[in-house]
Amino acid sequence: MRIVSAAEVETALDYPSLIERLRQAFRRDFQVPVRHHHDVEVTGGKTATLLLMPAWQADRHIGVKMVTIFPDNGEKSLPAVMGIYVLLDGKTGSPLALIDGPTLTVRRTAAASALASSYLSRPDAERLLMVGTGAMAPQLIMAHAAARPICNVLIWGRDFDKADRLAKRLNRKDFRVEATDDLAAAAEGAHVISCATLSDQPLIWGDWLQPGQHIDLVGAFRPEMRESDDKAIERARVFVDTRDGALSEAGDVLQAIDAGVLTAEDIAGDLFELTRGERSGRRFYDQITLFKSVGTAIEDLAAAQLAFERS
Repeated sequence: MRIVSAAEVETALDYPSLIERLRQAFRRDFQVPVRHHHDVEVTGGKTATLLLMPAWQADRHIGVKMVTIFPDNGEKSLPAVMGIYVLLDGKTGSPLALIDGPTLTVRRTAAASALASSYLSRPDAERLLMVGTGAMAPQLIMAHAAARPICNVLIWGRDFDKADRLAKRLNRKDFRVEATDDLAAAAEGAHVISCATLSDQPLIWGDWLQPGQHIDLVGAFRPEMRESDDKAIERARVFVDTRDGALSEAGDVLQAIDAGVLTAEDIAGDLFELTRGERSGRRFYDQITLFKSVGTAIEDLAAAQLAFERS
């Protein structure tokens, strides 16, 4: 069995290739059972999450990802998200590879957002606001820049110094990255707003949104969490990665439904429908679009297959 390290995964999964691999995966027949989602109590801390995410492609591969999410890990200088991915032969069931889970997860998650952006954001989008400074932030910035001509990036985080350090690490002559402490102004001036936080309160407000913007919501993976308010959902044409996932776990979607500003039928499409041409993406230049991601094992298996091929 092959061990595929984090460095090997990062090298293998360049964003242009991974975005295209995900596009093809959503067009094909992958079997994806409902993922196992378990709460894990942590004495004296926030409840952790254990996710088990299986998927398979007949006669090719079977994959299972085991992920833990411990929200308090930042206080221990540890990543909040950790895990492993096991890739098996689809004809014999024999183990083929043990793949670094966190790197696989952040790369495929960012690529899914960029895939959605390729249908939903304006083709001339140049200004990106990144809300959040965790492990997803640099990946989302790079992925969105692979899908659109992004060249100006602002990063906002609750800890300005952390946002500033990240901005200085990513900034270069032809790709301007700066930190900001004015979230409202940054949101109003962005073409694409990407959020990857563990917030349980809205960070992006509908009153801030401008015509033609695209909002990419990656955090809020539990029903009680959210990154946008009801008005943002109400003003936007809403898309999701998968309908089943969004309607069972996406706090931004579920809370908007509870508030009566959105119905399940109002969701304009998912990545299956977008990639297969069954639903149109952005309809006109000034439209506000919103993509809510909760993740799917299709993305993991497609990314694992590409990493295994190239490692």
